[in-house]
Amino acid sequence: MESISVFDIIKIGIGPSSSHTMGPWNAAKMFLDLVKRTHSLQDVKEVFVEFFGSLAKTGVGHGTDIAGMLGLSGENFRTIDTNKIDEKIDKIKSEQKINLGGEIWLPFIYGHHLILNKEKSLDFHPNGMIFKVVFENGEVFSQDYYSVGGGFVATKEDNSMEDRCVRTLYPCHHGSDILKYIEKLNLNKISDLVFQNEESWRTHEETRQKALEIWENIKDCVYKSINKKGILPGGLNVTRRASEMNEKLLGTQIYKNKNEWFEMVKSDQKTFSSVTKWVSCFALAVNEENASFGRIITAPTNGASGVIPAVLMYSQVFTEFNSEEDIIRFLLVAGEIGTLFKKNATISAAMGGCQAEVGVSSAMAAAGLTEISGGTPAQVLMAAEIAMEHHLGLTCDPIGGLVQIPCIERNSMGAMKAITAASLALDGDPSKAKVSLDSVIKSMWETALDMNSKYKETSEGGLAVAVNVAEC
Repeated sequence: MESISVFDIIKIGIGPSSSHTMGPWNAAKMFLDLVKRTHSLQDVKEVFVEFFGSLAKTGVGHGTDIAGMLGLSGENFRTIDTNKIDEKIDKIKSEQKINLGGEIWLPFIYGHHLILNKEKSLDFHPNGMIFKVVFENGEVFSQDYYSVGGGFVATKEDNSMEDRCVRTLYPCHHGSDILKYIEKLNLNKISDLVFQNEESWRTHEETRQKALEIWENIKDCVYKSINKKGILPGGLNVTRRASEMNEKLLGTQIYKNKNEWFEMVKSDQKTFSSVTKWVSCFALAVNEENASFGRIITAPTNGASGVIPAVLMYSQVFTEFNSEEDIIRFLLVAGEIGTLFKKNATISAAMGGCQAEVGVSSAMAAAGLTEISGGTPAQVLMAAEIAMEHHLGLTCDPIGGLVQIPCIERNSMGAMKAITAASLALDGDPSKAKVSLDSVIKSMWETALDMNSKYKETSEGGLAVAVNVAEC
């Protein structure tokens, strides 16, 4: 089993979905790179993409079609000006042509060159897609891809998910592995072990800087969102709430920039009521940004992108564990827990429901918070287990195929559960625990396999049917 860097789990992304937006976007780039290895894009006459299963059923609401077109256009979701996405898509649709890889203009008719096939699923994974090019000489080349969660992409032939996967010095594929190496190396913290393993990808200092870059992006995202009002795109007419919550909590105080705002929040009253409202505000802010094609941190997915930011903000604003070192260690441990779920279960809602997204992110956040709060390695794993245990069976049933209801509020709930799980673990005795992290991951995967497909990001069951709103 290959190791996965924590920064393949916690990374800069774009809304509204890691599996339905970032995955197809990555797949489009991979396909263009594959074509260019043996041909020139100048030789392409037509390009096609067909989405299947969950990608098709919630594709419009999740921006799968948009991601496919922008990916084929050679755009990078890490750098694209998110304010110009609508303009770029409108141009492709109105002019009925696409600038393939940014190199050659080709005819492109939505509904013909891009198809959302809701009647068929590919066997390998519910999030399947096929890209195809026809060359000027009549030759046809196609490749299937599968978005397996968190922006990761696989093919039938190569299920390694990412070329960046390597073998670390102390491979930790299970919670038991973590505890084994902690004891063997005589370490006090899980983050010390993660630091050593991350050196398989980069230096110690580079790891620190990457974690701090993630933190700055989290603050940027929250600050950007709490200063936005209005209705979220998509047709459900969901009103942004983070801005109003921020105003109510700060009252008449005025800030001019992100740092001033952050300091005001830190100096706010620390009653139980205000703290819980702030945690919800942080989570809502991130997921409202995610719902509007904003730049967010995928941790481990977009649908669950508000949990870790909310809990990390909580630690920085309302606890004594608020140093730069705490930020780094929080993220390293959270990311490491995420890799365990990815390798032994799933972080794809199309495979496991929302337990695989908000449930996993809550477990990650609980572990990170316990780590910096002085918990032992066993207590850190205990916190992750507690958080996931109380998300088992959570379905994914987005109304109208949008990552809005119940997704946005669900991140607030996941964040509060993470904080509670950390508190319980810090006061708990892991030696007396009846359920281990490894066993709860196993149970989560078994639950995912047993879960009816209509509760796996198809908008064909649960709230999506009860509210009876057509895909927007």
